[in-house]
Amino acid sequence: MEVKPLHPIFAAELLGADLARAPGTELVATVEDAMARYGVLAIRDAEISDEQQKLFSRAFGPLEVPSRAKGAPDRPKGTRQFDPLIFYAGNLDHNGEIIPYGSEAGKLAQGAERFHTDSSFHVMPTKWSLLHGVETPPHAAGGDTWFVDARAAYDDLPDTMKTRIEHLIGVHDFWEGRRRAGLKGEITPQMRRIIPFPPAEHPLVRTMPYGRKALFVGGHCTGIVGMADDAARDLIEQLYAHATQEKYIYRHQWRRWDLVIWDNRCTMHAATPLLVDSYRRDMRRTTINESGPETSALDWMIAQGLVEA
Repeated sequence: MEVKPLHPIFAAELLGADLARAPGTELVATVEDAMARYGVLAIRDAEISDEQQKLFSRAFGPLEVPSRAKGAPDRPKGTRQFDPLIFYAGNLDHNGEIIPYGSEAGKLAQGAERFHTDSSFHVMPTKWSLLHGVETPPHAAGGDTWFVDARAAYDDLPDTMKTRIEHLIGVHDFWEGRRRAGLKGEITPQMRRIIPFPPAEHPLVRTMPYGRKALFVGGHCTGIVGMADDAARDLIEQLYAHATQEKYIYRHQWRRWDLVIWDNRCTMHAATPLLVDSYRRDMRRTTINESGPETSALDWMIAQGLVEA
């Protein structure tokens, strides 16, 4: 196996890995080492099943199961089969038909077009996301994913700013983040029942297991504990603008069967829109945690007594 850099400061691709086989110790060690160094790792031509994707993912941590709130409406019945352990992205509905860009059904997903970190709006200890391109459009049609190295962004901050934010705690709110990303209309109680996470708190500066520090801001970070709303928003936006400069961005141009892994603790990412409705896009994500049981974030919070059942 060979790890080949894709960007001057982070992101790489792994060559020679066979993900159709159960992951062995060499593969696991190679991926762990590459992720610690590069933060984002692309594996091309990973033509694997959902079961193989889950098996590979579990070699690095317990799966985060998609949350299903009590009383949330049932998923529409259709011809498409959904695995309850996988998060689905793309532009396909429950029958496998293309959801037109800009339609009501696709508006919520447009919040992902702002740089963000998966699962930062809950308190379960997230680790990586692994996104598999089962069907991807031609590059010219759009649909790339942009990644930011929040470690390098932190390294380049002035010392005065590092001191200022060292002990600050950010507030991450899914629905407020979506509203600030452009979601129109009122956030209703029914919407909060479907995605029922209360605001979660995380340090603005996270220290990785190997010692490097990273900014932990993004589309879901909407406040700072103990700071007035306007001042908090100004500081968050200042840090966000710094971290999303061109020099910190890697643009991944998807090919079919790509599997891209990113570390949610030290990177941010943003979807770019597929502005035409001529191509299918079927993206399937597993997310793993640093520790704990294989459970949903909602069930984990219920078990911890953080929300009511």
